[in-house]
Amino acid sequence: MKSAAAGRGIGIDFGTSNSAVAALDANGAARLVRLEGEATHLPTAVFFNAESRSIHFGREAVRLYLQGVDGRLMRSLKSLLGSSLLQERTAVPEGVISFQDVISRFLRELGARAAQELGGLPPRVTIGRPVHFVDDAPERDRQAQASLTEAALAAGFAEVGFELEPIAAAFDYERRIDREQLVLIVDIGGGTSDFTLVRLGPQRVKHADRRGDILATTGVHIGGTDYDRRLSLEEVMPLLGFRHLGPQGREVPSPVFFDLSTWHLINWLYSAKAMRQAQDLRTNYSDPHLHTRLMTVLAERLGHRIAAEAETAKIRASVDDAPTAIALDEIEQGLAAQLTPAGMAQHLDALLQQVLGSAHECVKLGGVAESAVDAVYLTGGSSALRPFQAALRESFPQTRIVEGDLFGGVASGLAYAGALAR
Repeated sequence: MKSAAAGRGIGIDFGTSNSAVAALDANGAARLVRLEGEATHLPTAVFFNAESRSIHFGREAVRLYLQGVDGRLMRSLKSLLGSSLLQERTAVPEGVISFQDVISRFLRELGARAAQELGGLPPRVTIGRPVHFVDDAPERDRQAQASLTEAALAAGFAEVGFELEPIAAAFDYERRIDREQLVLIVDIGGGTSDFTLVRLGPQRVKHADRRGDILATTGVHIGGTDYDRRLSLEEVMPLLGFRHLGPQGREVPSPVFFDLSTWHLINWLYSAKAMRQAQDLRTNYSDPHLHTRLMTVLAERLGHRIAAEAETAKIRASVDDAPTAIALDEIEQGLAAQLTPAGMAQHLDALLQQVLGSAHECVKLGGVAESAVDAVYLTGGSSALRPFQAALRESFPQTRIVEGDLFGGVASGLAYAGALAR
């Protein structure tokens, strides 16, 4: 793909949890770019190594952090778009930088790895965006896209375009069907769940203007990291004092547990001020041992390890459809939380119902009966979650469910979208 693709644009699916890049080959077919060994998706993670004063990305970033290398790990960067935190400056081993600078560095790294595969960096990039970066806040949503544009330009791209992620997934799926279909595209990522009701078909592929084919789009700011957060709160945080009743019969104040379950907020808990505030919670505990565990997590900076364990347990319980342990030995030898498939479904039910509500709203806005939808097409890593798929099948009992390329479909569609835009 090198020589043919080098002069073309690329599509970047900059995800909350994972990112992917695709380019069109000489035949106009989208191909995913290898980003880490043979892998075509890269965890959206950046590690600032304090020992070697170097920067690492993806699986290597997570591995070094979990190995105990001194430094700063950043994940869920996309969640900061549209928030006031984006321009705040944070300390890393090489100095003080903004979170927007970190996003730009990650995009630059994606570009560099793509350039190595393609034989050069294409001048144009089409980046996927959720239907809503921020729910019910149009101005913040516009600011989020403007910030991502600025980050991409700073990363070295000469032209930056955008396409809605579920529409990009639709363009990818369209290449795989042989007749016209009315399809509900379901894109469940790490931070958002987005839906598009669209008419697709072999005769529509080459139309430059597809606006008439898109019947409706909806989205909600709930995704895989929200599922991880809920499971951590329900299964892990009670072992540190969440919902624990103190001497006065009141629960221990909960903000520390919510922050400790949220990837992009964990690092803030390690500041001197946050540590003092956590220490002051001691008088709110009836069982001092639970508070000792909490302070161990903060003092030894185990927050991201716990979050990673919760995420891994979620995947195991989903794939194996069997109970699994969330290992917490680094806090206390032999300590573990148990996650069962039934418990996971129960904990996530309220979130899943909100996501499915957005799916039904999309069909309603499209002005068609749900029985008229030919297929529900799944993309995004979190769409593989067993409780979600079970709830989806119950919610759309008469519609065929098609599982697409969960980690690469959006990137491929973005490459097609970029070609149509030129």
